[in-house]
Amino acid sequence: MPAESATASTTRQASMVKPKSVGVLIPLPLQGAYDYAVPADLPVAAGDFVRVPLGNREVSGVVWGTGAGDVPADRLKPVAARLDLPPMPVVLRDMVDWVAGYTLSPAGAVLRMAMSVPTALMPPKPRVGYRVADTLPELRMTAARQRVLDGLRSRRPQPAAEIARRAHVGAAVVRGLVRAGALLPVELSRERVFPAPDTARPRADLSPAQVAAAANLVDKVRRDGFSVSLLDGVTGAGKTEVYFEAIAAALDAGRQALVMLPEIALSVQWLQRFEDRFGARPVEWHSDLPQTYRRAAWRAVANGTARLVVGARSALFLPYPELGLIVVDEEHEGAFKQEDGVIYHARDMAVVRARLGTFAAVLASATPSLETVANVERGRYERIELPARHGGARLPTIDAIDMRTDPPPRQNWLSPTLRQALAETFAQGEQAMLFLNRRGYAPLTLCRACGHRLQCPHCTAWLVEHRFDGQLQCHHCGYAMPSPASCPKCEATDSFAACGPGVERLAEEVAGLFPRLRAEIMSSDTLIGPGAAQDIVRRVQSHMVDLLIGTQIVAKGHHFPKLTLVGVVDADLGLSGGDLRAAERTYQVLHQVAGRAGREDRQGRVFLQTYMPESPVLQALVAGDRDGFIAAESDSRRRAGMPPYGRLAALIVSSPDQARADDTAAA
Repeated sequence: MPAESATASTTRQASMVKPKSVGVLIPLPLQGAYDYAVPADLPVAAGDFVRVPLGNREVSGVVWGTGAGDVPADRLKPVAARLDLPPMPVVLRDMVDWVAGYTLSPAGAVLRMAMSVPTALMPPKPRVGYRVADTLPELRMTAARQRVLDGLRSRRPQPAAEIARRAHVGAAVVRGLVRAGALLPVELSRERVFPAPDTARPRADLSPAQVAAAANLVDKVRRDGFSVSLLDGVTGAGKTEVYFEAIAAALDAGRQALVMLPEIALSVQWLQRFEDRFGARPVEWHSDLPQTYRRAAWRAVANGTARLVVGARSALFLPYPELGLIVVDEEHEGAFKQEDGVIYHARDMAVVRARLGTFAAVLASATPSLETVANVERGRYERIELPARHGGARLPTIDAIDMRTDPPPRQNWLSPTLRQALAETFAQGEQAMLFLNRRGYAPLTLCRACGHRLQCPHCTAWLVEHRFDGQLQCHHCGYAMPSPASCPKCEATDSFAACGPGVERLAEEVAGLFPRLRAEIMSSDTLIGPGAAQDIVRRVQSHMVDLLIGTQIVAKGHHFPKLTLVGVVDADLGLSGGDLRAAERTYQVLHQVAGRAGREDRQGRVFLQTYMPESPVLQALVAGDRDGFIAAESDSRRRAGMPPYGRLAALIVSSPDQARADDTAAA
């Protein structure tokens, strides 16, 4: 039965009288906590992780408070065990209740996000490492064995797999040395140790504007009270180095810090900058990490040894006992909104988490969302501005190419003006980027003979051709099939026509124009795992790539010193459809993409290919009038009563019977 919610005053010592029953919240889509009896020999308190019976199985849960008491004592099942973990912090329990109420979700479903790694609740298995024996036995020495021994003598004991990796040998070599007695077993720490950031390391040289902004944020962190600041700076202004100073202040005060990034798996440059500043990599948290790493990271956060976490939106629900700062970088990004299960926006929930914990939150962006701008106007958030690029770099020039008067050759997609700009850039030894927010080769494939369009059998979306893989894919549900040899409707062969360009088709066109060019495609189809993203970013930085062709993931804060030209193909793409935020999101992504050009001493150029140069979005981009665009968009939303100046509600009626669903919706 539902139990009372925990409050901020709930602590392990709060109850002098042991309760006869407790309410345990279970990480399942259940509305509230369930009452369990407390055995005489098992002390439990609010926040404790416990094992309890549920039906014919045993599950983990969290003691949410005193039992409701509306179930007879003789019908209550007892708590089976209390897990050896720090209790879930009061603030996180309060947040679970708050999010459940705000999103109209079962509290257990929200708790599941805070207990997303079930294996982390169990004690770690013993780990065995090996050290070099004090006296080596007689053994046949090989070059591989010598590398193992030489490498291990200067290090602490290591697991066998790590020894083999460092020495570039097979596991059999290490096993042979163990059998011979040259390597002796040592019990290692059961918990993975994450290195602590060193705040005393020298920081980067900051401009006067950065120094002032950093001082403002540091003061808010040290005041130890709730605040929300919008760090509003142009692309390349050095916002990251500014909030690094706030992170250092939080760590120096003995608090934990969280930095949320929209695409953490693609943020290799951010991770390197953090390591350069603090001497250690932060603890990472996102879905692409191995389960063993996530397990260790969850436990390190819970016991307080993980001092700085950088992660995706799910990092917000980790059990921080001493959280003292949250930074939401690129706060405008749609990736912070979770659309499945518990539907929430991590940017907004980060502000709630800071309010419940009474500490500072920082929202950073070059193109802040209208929701954040509205909160600045209402006095809820403070704006801290960085109006110029760091180090004297100039913002790029932006020009619109009217495709009605400057069209490309037939069945091509790059205008003569953009082709000329690419040729000039490559001739000067510089790099370029082409942006098109369409994956694959073509967004639509149809039969020339009968007009049949290939669509997904599950969700009726058009199938996107991926010519390099010989497949057709649905980008909505993930369905894929080999490209057919004949039309499934009229059976005509070799009759399919690709309609419109995708990034693969651009790569094909560029290869014809510049045969010696080193071009790479960067999209979610080509980047399998974070290692692939890191590899391509490094190759672009090292100028092993002349042209980067990509979807919106190329706009995610990458810094490429020699990239001076950005060409946007089909800049109008995001303006079609009935999306309330279409204009805002188009402006944001194009502004971010444009910001990749000319980030150091070389002047950048940006060309926007468009059939709608009169669009307010494109006019604002060309004029560099971000504030004018935000003001006009805000005024339009305000007059229409649309978010953030009004609210929308969606009522979804579903039924296996379409007629019944229609009748119910009409009623």
